[in-house]
Amino acid sequence: MGTGLRERKKIATRQALHEAAVALSIEHGVDKVTVEAIADAAEVSRRTFSNYFASKEEALLYGDQQRVRRLVSAVAERPPSEPPWAALTAAALEFQRDLGSRDPHWVTQVRLVRRHPALAAQQVSTYASMEDELTTEIARRSPASPMHARLMAAAFLVAMRVAVQVWLDRPKGTPLADVMHESLNDMGAAFR
Repeated sequence: MGTGLRERKKIATRQALHEAAVALSIEHGVDKVTVEAIADAAEVSRRTFSNYFASKEEALLYGDQQRVRRLVSAVAERPPSEPPWAALTAAALEFQRDLGSRDPHWVTQVRLVRRHPALAAQQVSTYASMEDELTTEIARRSPASPMHARLMAAAFLVAMRVAVQVWLDRPKGTPLADVMHESLNDMGAAFR
């Protein structure tokens, strides 16, 4: 069943606000961007902005939320018999292949997060909010305790975040897949 017109408009507005936040942050720097400027660039009111996002940081990192949702979906689509950490790793490596093609500003956004503590805090919040969904998916695959499933979900998200941060410090041209595989292998040793 398709998405109705009203829902498509909401999705488009949220995406326009996110894109405006990213573009303005790249052009002017995060500290100089205001909610009003983002709303103006997206051609909506300040009130409309507030209906979608609580802060400019949340608007800027909306793409992270979408990426983590796609990652959770990729895990859910893995074969049900696959062990949890193997499913997480395979989904992550598959997912990272299209990061840049889906969001050309992704690397710039990651660098912005590194330089701005408020963005880093928002990113941690975004990841934490998705942890429940990931925990549910892991628990579906494993007879392990609920705590074990939650620890695995949290460890996986941390390994993904750390891999990206380490990758940014590696020489240009280093494949993200290599660093992600290394991070997931190191973290995954506790869950095999």
